[in-house]
Order: sequence, then structure tokens, then C-alpha cells
Amino acid sequence: MKLFSYQRANSVVEATALAAQRPGTRFIAGGTNLLDLMKLQIETPAHLVDVNGLALDKIEPTPEGGLRIGALVRNTDLAADLRVRKDYAVLSRALLAGASGQLRNRATTAGNLLQRTRCPYFYDTNQPCNKRTPGSGCSAIGGASRSLGLLGVSDACIATHPSDMAVAMRVLDAAVETVRPDGRTRTIPIADFHRLPGATPHVETVLEPAELITAVTLPQPVGGTQIYLKVRDRASYAFALVSVAAIVHADGTGRVALGGVAPRPWRVEVADAALPRGAHAAAEHLLAGARPTEENAFKLPLATRAIAAVLAQPRG
Repeated sequence: MKLFSYQRANSVVEATALAAQRPGTRFIAGGTNLLDLMKLQIETPAHLVDVNGLALDKIEPTPEGGLRIGALVRNTDLAADLRVRKDYAVLSRALLAGASGQLRNRATTAGNLLQRTRCPYFYDTNQPCNKRTPGSGCSAIGGASRSLGLLGVSDACIATHPSDMAVAMRVLDAAVETVRPDGRTRTIPIADFHRLPGATPHVETVLEPAELITAVTLPQPVGGTQIYLKVRDRASYAFALVSVAAIVHADGTGRVALGGVAPRPWRVEVADAALPRGAHAAAEHLLAGARPTEENAFKLPLATRAIAAVLAQPRG
């Protein structure tokens, strides 16, 4: 790990100001991903701003009837919240499907959204990776790609986003609240938060330098049967090969999003309209334009079967 300096921020204003003063500064809260990457010298920030003292760890109702989840709410606390379990069960189930209990106790809502890919070539600093070193090439293309993406990928990168929580947030139409160093705030729909790789896979979100996530908001509950199905190589502490977050109503209407197949949570709203016609109809829209490799083409039928398994669940 390279040397770095460290400061604790006492307010949101101070945190963004400190980050703006030193280009390349990173915010740190749980550190469950960032510190690992620093040890491997994949991430090498010269300065860290600790935001754990900013009192952004509350889950509160919104005037619109939804929930506002502070950026520092730990994954364990969010999954256990009675309001989340009752009205946003897909989110609770997705969180419990991710990582281990120890990591969930530390990982935060904002940090979960900002996780970096688990592509093996991203972690192997001896291999070219455009996400780690822009312009160096993508070793995964033509390499071992079984766990990697086939939707939204590009000639520069086929990595996937690893978050389970983000897939549930996408199917719930969440929004990300932020504040910039000049004090301006904005609300970013989760659909627009993560960027596709294109020619710049190292730019993973629409956040600006020193912009801090303060909360994630959920709209009014939509009811329905809410399911998160995660297909993986082993039963615990493994990332998704394919995951399905779904909300299905008694009449067959609903919403569906996929994880483990793209650089961001993958939802195509026209697929939602196809749900009453069954898994194959929905999958046809969700998987349109897929660019599978020889090693990960199995994800196409796997995704269809996972959607079918979700639709076969009893509905309230």
C-alpha cells in the first residue's frame, strides 16, 4: 500500500471542500472494497476523507410516502429495517444475498453502489485492463470470461457490476441524492447513475469530482410479490453469475432487472410490459443486443430460466 494522508470530516460541506482541495481524494466509510484495492495498489489515492461522522446513517420516511436511506446506513441495518422488509422486500433479500455478515456490518449504502468490478483481470495488475489503466487494453476479451458481461459491454471492457443491492434499487426506481463542493445538490435516477463502458470504462458513474452521495431515496411502495434470485457458483459469499430482482403482481404485471450480466444493473422497461406473457417474452427484450463470449453464452438461457423460476413463485 502506498502512503496516503487522512482527515476526518465533521460535516458534508467540510467533506466536499476537503476533497475538492486535493484532486484524486477519495471518500472512505466502510472501506470494504476501497481498502482491498489500495492494498493491491489498484486504487492509489494520495488522500482519504473519512465521512463516518456525518450523521448520514438514518432511514426516514419521505413526504411522498417513500423512504430516504442515508448514505452511511450499513447493509445489515438496511436489510433488517422493518419498513424495508415489509414494503421493499426485494431490497432486503438482495442485501442478504450479498457478501458475508461481517462485510454487511461494515458496508454502506453509498459504498455498495460504488463497488468496483470483480473482473479477475482488473485485480491482476500484471494484465492489461482499461478499467484499471485506461488505454492499456482488455485482457478479458479473448480471455477467461465465464463470469463477465454480455449486455451493455464494449470493445474496451466486458466487466460486470458486482452489487446485489443496486439491482434491487434499479427495480424499485430508486434515486441517488448528492451534494457538490459548491453546495449544489442533485437527485440522480438510479437508471442514470452507472455509466456503460464505451471507450472510457474507468469512468463508472456520473458523479463529478468531490461529489458526495448523501442518500438514496425509494418511491412509494408498489406492493406485489418481491423476489431476489441469485444464481452463483456456491451458496454463500460469491458474486452472481445471473441474478433477478422482480416485483410481480397477482395479474402478472410487474418489473424485472438483472444482475451479473452487465456493467450496471440491467433493466429494460419494455421487458416489464412483456412479463404477463411469460419469462421468454420478457427475456427476449432484456437480452436483446447481447454480445456473449464462448465462455459466458450460457448466461442467456440461464437468465431466461431464472426469470421463469421467479415467475413461478406464488403471488399475493
